[in-house]
Amino acid sequence: MSNSLLTLRGRDFLSVSDLDREELLGVLELAARIKAGGWREQALAGKHVAMLFQKPSNRTRVSFEVGIARLGGQSVALGENDVQLGERESVPDAARVLERYVDLVVARLKRHADLLELAAWSGVPVVSLEGVRLVFVGDGNNVVTSLAHAQARLGFPFTVVTPPGYEPPAEVRAAAPEMKVSNDLAAVTGADAVYTDVWTSMGFESEREERRKAFARYRVDSELLRRAPDAIFLHCLPAHRGEEVTDEVIDGPRSAVWDQAENRLHAQMALLALVV
Repeated sequence: MSNSLLTLRGRDFLSVSDLDREELLGVLELAARIKAGGWREQALAGKHVAMLFQKPSNRTRVSFEVGIARLGGQSVALGENDVQLGERESVPDAARVLERYVDLVVARLKRHADLLELAAWSGVPVVSLEGVRLVFVGDGNNVVTSLAHAQARLGFPFTVVTPPGYEPPAEVRAAAPEMKVSNDLAAVTGADAVYTDVWTSMGFESEREERRKAFARYRVDSELLRRAPDAIFLHCLPAHRGEEVTDEVIDGPRSAVWDQAENRLHAQMALLALVV
C-alpha cells in the first residue's frame, strides 16, 4: 500500500490487532522510508503529545521523545505522580482534560483496562514477514500476543517454544490459528530468527524463583542456536543476561537486538505520523 493513500488519522493504536494486513504493511513501509532518510515530513509540526508513563521506561520513552521531536512536535512527559489515574482523578476525567491540551496521547500504563478506558474517553488518538520463520523461546506473554496478531495479518511462519503451563492464552491462540506452540526445544531447528524476552514480566515478580526453575532449559545460548545456524537473535530489551539469554549470544555476531532497538524509533515515528 502506498503511504500517500494510507491514513490512520484519529485512530487509537492499542494493539497490533488494531491494524489490518495492509495497514500494518503500510506502517512498516513508512518506517523503512524514515530509516533510509527518504521521508522527512514534519507530520507533528505545531502539535503537542502527552507522554503518560506509569511503568519504568528507557527505550520506549527516549525513542518516542526523539521521534516526536524529529517529526516537529513537542512532548510533555507525565509520570505516575503527575497523573494519578484512579486515585486523585478518574481515568475518564483525566482523558477529557488531556484532550483539551494535546493532540495525541502516548501511554504506558500498569493496567490494560485503564489504557482501554483512556482511549474510550479521549477525543484524540491514543497510541500504546512472509517466508521468514520466527521462533519465540520463553513465556507466552504480551510480546507473544503482539507477534501472534502480526502473524495472523502477515502470514509468516511463527512458533512459540515454552515450558508446559506457560503457553499463550487460548484467546491469543484463537486469534492466530496458524501459530504453532511447542514445549520441545527441537522446534527451534531451522528458524530464521530466534526471539526471546524476560522470563518474569512486570507484575509477576512474586513468581520469579518459580519461573527461573521452569524456564531454566529454555535459555537462548550458543548450544540452542546451533539448531538454527543461520538465525538472527532478537530481544526487545531490557535483557536479564544469564537468564533468558547468555552474553555470548546477545553480544555475538548474530545478535540484531541493537538494530531492533533502533528500529522501534522509526516504527513509532511512522505510526505517529499516520494517526495525527
